[in-house]
Amino acid sequence: MEPTTVYLTSLGCPKNRVDSEVILGCLMNAGYKPVLEPLEARLIVVNTCGFITSATEESIETILELAQAKKLGRCEFLVVAGCLPQRYGRQLVKSMPEVDLFVGTSSFVHLVPILAHYHKDDPQRLILEPPRFLMTAKTPRTLSAPFYSAYLKIAEGCSNRCSFCTIPAIRGPYRSRPLKDLLQEAEWLASQGVIELNLVAQDTTAYGTDLDPASRLPDLLESLARIGKFPWIRLLYGYPQKIDDKLLETMASYEAICNYLDLPLQHVSAQLLKAMGRRGSAEEFLELLSLIRQYLPEVTLRTTLIVGFPGERQEDFQELYQFVEQARFQRLGLFAYSPEQGTRAALFSEPVEEPVKLQRVQALAALQEKISLDYNSRLVGTAQPVLIEGVSDESDLLLQARLASQAPEVDGCVLITKGFARVGEIVVARITEAHPHDLIGENDESELF
Repeated sequence: MEPTTVYLTSLGCPKNRVDSEVILGCLMNAGYKPVLEPLEARLIVVNTCGFITSATEESIETILELAQAKKLGRCEFLVVAGCLPQRYGRQLVKSMPEVDLFVGTSSFVHLVPILAHYHKDDPQRLILEPPRFLMTAKTPRTLSAPFYSAYLKIAEGCSNRCSFCTIPAIRGPYRSRPLKDLLQEAEWLASQGVIELNLVAQDTTAYGTDLDPASRLPDLLESLARIGKFPWIRLLYGYPQKIDDKLLETMASYEAICNYLDLPLQHVSAQLLKAMGRRGSAEEFLELLSLIRQYLPEVTLRTTLIVGFPGERQEDFQELYQFVEQARFQRLGLFAYSPEQGTRAALFSEPVEEPVKLQRVQALAALQEKISLDYNSRLVGTAQPVLIEGVSDESDLLLQARLASQAPEVDGCVLITKGFARVGEIVVARITEAHPHDLIGENDESELF
């Protein structure tokens, strides 16, 4: 296929967004021109997520919608990339004839030569390789997020063997990028205007353990902070057992490193965690949170929990509920367990009934809403640095911004009702009103952070 117009849509997590930016970078380097509407594109690419059932369903719905655009518009070629083909490739080839090409999680980086050698008379519709691809600072990448914010993918894959998770099969074993390579990409991101750097991997706290010589996450954080070009450096997707004094000391030592930790605990019942292939207990986690707060008294803590895992008894849920009451996370993501094909947990007995799962999710959500509102209410009347994102989706009369304690895409925002500021600027806002997820504030135009 000759270079032409391309429409790309990205589904799933921030790690997937980085992959989409690599796909777009490779295509643009080869002369493809991106367009904003699928009906205008001759090439359509869908970078999919297939991690859990709901993500798979969203991916399939999006593919079918864009297949319609292929019929109605200029599209001559529809490509489906990423996690969904890597997980379900052969099934997709049979069930989705409207798709011209499927490429997996290691093959998408070769999309340009694959398209150049594609023969419609004798097509190879499925290109899969073992999941071993690891990007470098030299890998083409076209940023798609707002210019002031970017994700730095510090590693690929996962070597943890959680019984409910498909990631090791889809993405392969854990592979860290060398420290020097990450610093080179960070310098490039700074040159593009990025001031908010969000570190992502399936497990950021495992960073460097596979390198020779070994690097560690504190070394990376310290090196990024010393660049001096990122006022906000945020750490996402940490593993609780790998949070140690050295990491916390490093976070406390540099103002640029946000007092923010995302620790997906999944549960606190020791017997359920063991069944999940994880370690820990409510008591251990409370001790960890206490240690974190000793080093970082103003820390914002986020976690995700799975409710309704096979064998979850009422007493297990009650333990989880009491833990959430005690732990007082500022941010909490909740997932009702769904069995995933190919995982060990999908074979477990003692499933929890769907109405029970829903009831438990609702109970935790109501509890967390009160906790989050309490935290947010304490900010009313205070002056806080906020990053201006632009005009709010809710109204052209409001600006939208975020605190350092609000990660992009997953946390709430600050709606600015008074004052003016430029997009991508960190300014001081006085918080005037609190809600469970969002805040309201006013900008003093004379104050820059």
